[in-house]
Amino acid sequence: MTNLTRLVSTDELESVFQRELATDRWAATETAYALAARHRDLGNWPASREWAQQCLRLLEGFPSETEEQVATGRTSVGGVQLPTFLHSGVVEERFGTLS
Repeated sequence: MTNLTRLVSTDELESVFQRELATDRWAATETAYALAARHRDLGNWPASREWAQQCLRLLEGFPSETEEQVATGRTSVGGVQLPTFLHSGVVEERFGTLS
């Protein structure tokens, strides 16, 4: 994806997610967050919940003791603003308790 500020479709984001999952799990985690936000904004609550849960599952594989460990590498993905720090507390705050 060359232009990360353009609002892309969820299909495009899902394609990006699949590529990133194989090559860069942190980028895939950020993209899962973006997919959750994008589906929420579109009113697709089941898909939003599914992607938020995917984001949380991926986050379990990363350390989260310091700000550096949870800092996002990008400011936005597919036109969706990312939080400065990405950890389970942020996901639950933005999407509610998912368990």
